Amino acid sequence: MKLRMKSMPLAIFQIVASGALSMAVAHPAFAQETQAAPQRVVITGSLISRADKEGTSPVQILTAEDLVRTGSTSIAEVLSNLSANGQGALGSGFSGAFANGGAGVSLRGLTVGLTLVLIDGKRMAPYPLSDDAQRQFVDVSNIPFDAVDHIEVLKDGASSIYGSDAIAGVVNIILKKSFKGTALRADAGSSQHGGGTMYKTAITHGFGDLEADGYNLFGSLELRHSEAIKVADRDNYLWAQGDWSARGGINLNRGVPNASNNYLVATSSPFFYTPKGADPVHNPANYQFLDTNCNYAKYMSGGCAIRDTVSFLQPETKNVNALVGFTKKLNEDWQLSVKGSVFQRESENNRGVPPVFSPTSFAGNTSLVPGQNPQIVNVYGPTTFKQGVAGNTLGDGARLYGYIPGVDPANTQKNKATSSRLVANLDGSWNDWELKAAAGFTRVKTDIDYSGYVDRVALYKAFNRATNPFNPLGGNSAADMAAIAPRFSNEATSTLTFADASASHELMQLPGGPMGLAVGVSYMKKKMESPSAALLANGIVGNGAAYVLGEEKNAAAFAQVLAPVLKNLELEASARFDHYDTYGRSFTPKAGFKWKPADIIGLRGTFSKGFRAPNAAENGTAGSFFTFHSVNDPILCADGNPKTKGNVPTACAMSPAFVQLTTKDLAPEKSKSYTFGAIIEPTRYFSSTVDYYRIEVKNQINTASGVPGFVPSYVRNAVFPVDIADGNGGVVQGLPSVGTIAYATSGYVNSGGTTTSGVEFNFKLTGKTADYGNFLADLNFNHMISYVLSSNGVDYELAGTHGPSVISGDTGNPKNRAQLKLGWEKGPLTATTTFNWVGSFSALDPSVEVTDCTKITSISSRTYFFGKDVPLNYCHIPSFMSTDLNLSYKYSKNLTFKASVQNLFDRQPPIDVATYGNANNLTSYNASLHQAGAVGRFFAVGASYQF
Repeated sequence: MKLRMKSMPLAIFQIVASGALSMAVAHPAFAQETQAAPQRVVITGSLISRADKEGTSPVQILTAEDLVRTGSTSIAEVLSNLSANGQGALGSGFSGAFANGGAGVSLRGLTVGLTLVLIDGKRMAPYPLSDDAQRQFVDVSNIPFDAVDHIEVLKDGASSIYGSDAIAGVVNIILKKSFKGTALRADAGSSQHGGGTMYKTAITHGFGDLEADGYNLFGSLELRHSEAIKVADRDNYLWAQGDWSARGGINLNRGVPNASNNYLVATSSPFFYTPKGADPVHNPANYQFLDTNCNYAKYMSGGCAIRDTVSFLQPETKNVNALVGFTKKLNEDWQLSVKGSVFQRESENNRGVPPVFSPTSFAGNTSLVPGQNPQIVNVYGPTTFKQGVAGNTLGDGARLYGYIPGVDPANTQKNKATSSRLVANLDGSWNDWELKAAAGFTRVKTDIDYSGYVDRVALYKAFNRATNPFNPLGGNSAADMAAIAPRFSNEATSTLTFADASASHELMQLPGGPMGLAVGVSYMKKKMESPSAALLANGIVGNGAAYVLGEEKNAAAFAQVLAPVLKNLELEASARFDHYDTYGRSFTPKAGFKWKPADIIGLRGTFSKGFRAPNAAENGTAGSFFTFHSVNDPILCADGNPKTKGNVPTACAMSPAFVQLTTKDLAPEKSKSYTFGAIIEPTRYFSSTVDYYRIEVKNQINTASGVPGFVPSYVRNAVFPVDIADGNGGVVQGLPSVGTIAYATSGYVNSGGTTTSGVEFNFKLTGKTADYGNFLADLNFNHMISYVLSSNGVDYELAGTHGPSVISGDTGNPKNRAQLKLGWEKGPLTATTTFNWVGSFSALDPSVEVTDCTKITSISSRTYFFGKDVPLNYCHIPSFMSTDLNLSYKYSKNLTFKASVQNLFDRQPPIDVATYGNANNLTSYNASLHQAGAVGRFFAVGASYQF
């Protein structure tokens, strides 16, 4: 197989290859060294313990020491850098996401909904705010760093063991099981370029020896605070600047008139405008500025611009995490363990969308209320002002532009997510059977406080009352502002209750060892109560937010057989039967083998089926808004020409809102997965694995609006005055023949699919010398061969492109990702350098018919080059690598110091004009792939003390 890695740093491969050869030659006796008998362990994806950690499926293990040596301070950051994490991942840099505040993992690029995240091998309640208001996932942003013992990443389908969602793989986060003594830890860090200052402290205390005392009790508390990084902290860089005029585009900074806003935009001074004459926007007589901060000449030259000082590149976060564990030996054969935790994360999210006066502000909102069809509510009336109202001297029909004084300068959501978990495990043996039982309750609750939103009904009434009308320059009463800009809140909860039991037994002795059998049953109930806030739901403040209400129950039985039929051949088979009360039954089998034709090489492979059950967002009571690609209103712009007499220009090339509704009779998504790989271990100091994977997902649940033949039925606003083309290049205000489009509805259907394939490499080299210390080189490299999306009856090859851009945060789909760790240890000093590399990719997305480099901003709906072709140099998003250096020094047996520099070389993120998954319209970088570049060089120091 020939792979193209033209932008991968060759030095990475040279280091590993030359090191492996030198170590194999210099230490020929390592393979003959006596090793202690390995302890049998149960690896993620299996129910049967084994001596060899390398099974039939590839599993990557990150120990607590590995986590510390990355220099990261959050589990979400560690997981985001996995080479197997790809398209559809969700990070904190996209503050405008449906699931704002949360972070999720997308193995093999198949979205967060097809990657199962477990805690201690058990399911966790999903985040109440679904990705794209559809895909449920476990939020990894509030997993405490110091409570994690290790992480196992299974890069294979595992529905035969775990059931739904485990199509692309499984991330199993294993928390500490016991602790004796006291451990203290403190860390602090800050970005070189401002913002993001972080403080973290943790304490763990435990007592009782399980063997000597028969019990262990421990508790852990972690506090973490990270300040926000604002766009204003980085707007000296091109990727964070809104002025594209020197790059062939237009100036998008706030308060600057340009072609994309028809030269009418809210600015530092409110102003009235009336459309009179042949070229009204360029006639000074049509403007009335309400204070001396701005005038027509200054306005048109961009002199009334407003610097964005509120938008976030990275939100402020606060974490308070508590974990308590108790383990008791009941007798020689039985053990009870109980673990409870409360993980709380607070974040403040905004996209810097300012509350402004606008002629389109009073058209009305769409109400999304659970249990009823969408309704257009609060159609307020004309969008113009009469002579004398609010100080208007231009005459009747004037329009007001400006920022609403006294209102928070951005739509802001303060999100507090609290994850609670209580799980009990009972393990023991009886009559040669190993028995395990567990039961647990998990809940995730989000409390969201909203500010910076405007009640347009109250604003409209305040402007038009006879006495003491609203003043657009400010100085309005507190009662007025409380009514016009109300602060309100909302609560959403997601709960998951489970119970399971399994038994394993050695059936017989085979030539390669004991044949193992495991059987088990499980029950799960999942409930989602995620309404939208009242003022959003009833349409008073903005358009209705997404909501989800519903529950599902699942009962399952499963079994696994592990048969070492020969000394060098191991066979494995497992199967699971699930019953859901929402749709019916699923049966998922899996088979695998591992064969060692020689001591230094092994071959392995698997075949499995998988499924994802439709969730409450898809078949419960739910609704959300999404926008479709631009269309022409079939009535108000039938010929697509905004200058045709009688057409409404804003109805041409518009992106109508769709209200996504649910469908009750959905079938589950189904998959087939194949893996085939090799394990090479010439010495105990060098090992490598190469694994090919192919995953075929069919019957995917998609919006009906994307299916061929779908004809939308538009719901229209009431008829109010709008601008209508006069046929001479100008507009006149009048009443259109019908109201403008408010929305259309679309349900979900099973249609299309995704097939992805690739190769993943791991090379690990260790060396021990008396004079120079110990060395480590560990490379994980993932190359995507193909990523085919089947949609609208057409297959689209999206590997190495920006597609599918409609999923999650439009993350991009690079073919290559790699992570290389180089470590050195001598005496008390340890140094680790981690290279996180993302390959280059194209800005095109064939799945939305964008195959022309000059049109790539249509993917993101950004107006950087409004009315012009995009320069070709923006069609290629270059590769990006951040380098993290971590140093630790063991001062004494109890005290250790550390220091780290993330993004050591201060690499800036490449410009990506095709993504919308970042802070706001002013920035042009990919937050999912290149967030380390936006943060910039980050310094941190820390110390830990244990006694």
